[in-house]
Amino acid sequence: MHQDAHEFLNFLLNELVDILEKEAPTAKNEAETSPPEKVANGPKNPQANGVQKEPLVTWVHKNFQGILTNETRCLRCETVTARDETFFDLSLDIEQNSSITSCLKNFSSTETLNAEDKFFCDKCCSLQEAQKRMKIKKPPHILVIHLKRFKYIEQLGRYKKLSYRVVFPLELKLSNTVEDADSEYSLFAVVVHVGSGPNHGHYVSLVKSHNHWLFFDDENVEMIDESAVQTFFGSAQEYSSNTDHGYILFYESLGANKNC
Repeated sequence: MHQDAHEFLNFLLNELVDILEKEAPTAKNEAETSPPEKVANGPKNPQANGVQKEPLVTWVHKNFQGILTNETRCLRCETVTARDETFFDLSLDIEQNSSITSCLKNFSSTETLNAEDKFFCDKCCSLQEAQKRMKIKKPPHILVIHLKRFKYIEQLGRYKKLSYRVVFPLELKLSNTVEDADSEYSLFAVVVHVGSGPNHGHYVSLVKSHNHWLFFDDENVEMIDESAVQTFFGSAQEYSSNTDHGYILFYESLGANKNC
C-alpha cells in the first residue's frame, strides 16, 4: 500500500505533541531561573516533591483532541460501566449512497454483546449479555473525520478501495452523538484520494480560506467554486470513471468561533 494520508496525519500530530512536550521543560526551567513572585503564602506555583505533574496540554490537544465515552450496560442488573478515551480523529465505516450524518449514527449505534462476546459485569461477578455504545462526550474544536475507504476483502485476499458516494455537508451538526446540546461545525478542508485502488494513487486537497475554496495539487493552486466540493463525494455506481473521493474531512466548531 502506498503512503497513506491518514497514517501521516496521525504521525504528524503525535510527533508535534512529542516535540512540544520535550520543549516544555526547557521553557519551564528558564521561567524558574527568574526570582519567584512573592505572595502571602510563599512562592507562586511551587512544585512539591513527589507530586505528579499534570499532563501537558499543547495547542495540538486544545484544537484536535476530543473525548469518547464507551458505555456498557449489563442487561441483567442494568449497571452502566463508562470508560473515557481521547481521540484526534474519528474513523468511520462507510456505506454506498450514505452521508456523514448516517455514518456518525452508525458509529454511535447500540451493539448487543452476547454468546461468545458477553461482557464481564463486576456487579454480577459473571459474564452477562450487555449493550455497548460509543458516544462523543467532549467534541473537539477541530473535528477530523477519516472515511474508511480502504477495506480488506477476504474473498480477494487484498485491500480494495470503496468508491462509495458519501455526502459530507458544508455545515454539520453532532446531534446524535454528543451528550450535551448540539455542536455545529463548518467544513474547511478535505483531503482527496485520487486513484482506483489502495496500492497507488495521488492526494489533492481542498481548503477554504477567506471564504474562498482553493484546490491544491502539489505546486498547483487554483480557486474553485464551493459547489465543486460535492464532486468529491464519491461514485453512486461501483464502476465509475470518477476516482477522486473525499478521504479526510476537517470541520471547525462554530461555537468556538462565537466564543472567541
